[in-house]
Amino acid sequence: MVTVPTAADFLQILDNFLPTGQAWPRQSNSVQTALLMAFSDAQALVAGREANLLIDAFPATTVELLPEWEASLGLPDPCLGPNPTLAQRQQAVVARLVANGGQSIPYFEQFSANLGYPDTTFTEFAPWRCGDRCGLPLYGVPWVYALQVNSPSLQIHYFRTGINVAGDPLAWWDNNALICELKRVAPAHVYLIFAFAP
Repeated sequence: MVTVPTAADFLQILDNFLPTGQAWPRQSNSVQTALLMAFSDAQALVAGREANLLIDAFPATTVELLPEWEASLGLPDPCLGPNPTLAQRQQAVVARLVANGGQSIPYFEQFSANLGYPDTTFTEFAPWRCGDRCGLPLYGVPWVYALQVNSPSLQIHYFRTGINVAGDPLAWWDNNALICELKRVAPAHVYLIFAFAP
């Protein structure tokens, strides 16, 4: 947590730098103190904005700079629907920003978690071969290109203080963003199968 100096702090600093003497009154009702208070108010406002910039510079916590982050990453996209929440928009920025490309299961699991779907797992398939034990499914060669996405049937997202803002729903549930985003980042040769648990 960043501690931001207040206007009273800045007034004290300015008072400390002034010379002593009758020409430099320190009474709270003097003209000089009123002038210094105006400077202090302005400096406190700037200090508050600077502290906010530290928070807003990170994509996971950004609010004011979110449109700039989205514009640089090609967001918002239709995957989030017409009215995405602030948390969904932040998660999309983080997911796009850290998505350096990949075709491994850990990459897709991390990408899904960054989107807000941490319970998503993936299943790979292999064709049946001679020597495999009995009872295994008889998958053919095309199954090499299939990837099953395992996720709860409806991912429930709850309102979280400090992340969501006024106007966001208290809860929302869907997997549409996950489906859309995974289709976007999946390699062209991979066929995704979505298996949502009941």
